[in-house]
Amino acid sequence: MTELITTHTHTNFCGHATGSIHDMVNAAQAAGITTMAITEHYPLTPHFDPHDYISMHKDRVNEYIQTIDNERRAHSSMDILTGCELDWLGDSEDRTISNEDLKPFDVILGSVHFVDQWAFDDPEQRHHWDDVGVDEIWKRYFEIWCEAASSDRPFTIMSHPDLVKKFGYRPTYDPQPLYDQAAEAAMAGHRLIELNTSGAYYACKEVFPAPNLLKAFCHAGVPATVGTDAHQVETVARDIKSAYKDLYEAGYRELTVPTHSGDFRKIPLDD
Repeated sequence: MTELITTHTHTNFCGHATGSIHDMVNAAQAAGITTMAITEHYPLTPHFDPHDYISMHKDRVNEYIQTIDNERRAHSSMDILTGCELDWLGDSEDRTISNEDLKPFDVILGSVHFVDQWAFDDPEQRHHWDDVGVDEIWKRYFEIWCEAASSDRPFTIMSHPDLVKKFGYRPTYDPQPLYDQAAEAAMAGHRLIELNTSGAYYACKEVFPAPNLLKAFCHAGVPATVGTDAHQVETVARDIKSAYKDLYEAGYRELTVPTHSGDFRKIPLDD
C-alpha cells in the first residue's frame, strides 16, 4: 500500500507550530500524501490560552479558512481538508460555539488536553501530577475522554486517545477497563479514532493509542484513521506507513479517510 494520508497537522496559525500552511502542503505533496487535513487548534479564551500559544486566535479563523481554500485550488491532485482541533472542556466550557461556527470545517478533531482546567500535558505544569497522583489522573482523564466521545459535539475523529501517557506516567493498575470504556464511548458517539504517530517521540515512546487500546477500538467496531500531528514540515509524513502496520496488527483491515466532499472513503490495509 503506497497511498499516504494524514488527518492531523498544525501550522503557524497557532503559537507552537512553525510551518506555514503553504509550506506544510508543499511538504505533504512532496512526500506523496494524497489526503491531508489541516487541523489548527480552535480558538480558546484567554482563561485557557492567555498568550495565544495553544490555539489560533479567533480573529484569524476566516484568514485560516481562506488560506486553506487557496492551497486546495493550487494543489488539485491532493484532497486538502479544512479542519480544526476542538478541545473538550466539559463543565468548564467558556466559549459559545454554534453549528454555524463549525460549518466551514470538513474535519473536527475532538481532543482532551485539560483535566478540570489543568493542562496535564504542559511540561510547565507537571508538578500537578505529584499533587494528584498518576492513578487518579488516568481515571479522570478517561472519564472526561468518554464524555467527549459520547457528547453532542460534532467531532469527526477523536485524536490521540491516550494522551495522558505523554510523559511516560503509567498507572499501578491494569488500564484495560478504561480502554474498554473508551471504545464503548467512541462507538456510541459514532466517532473515528486516529492512530497518532507523534506519541513515539514523547517520553512515553509509544504511538497514541497503545496497542491494547487500539485493539479495543477495533473490537468495538470503531473506524480508524492516521494523523501525524505534525507541527513542522519535517514531520508531516512521519511514520505513516508504520501506523498502517500497527493498525493491521490490531485487527484493522481498512483505513477510514474523511474527504473534502463530506463523505468517507476506505483504503485497504495490507499486512
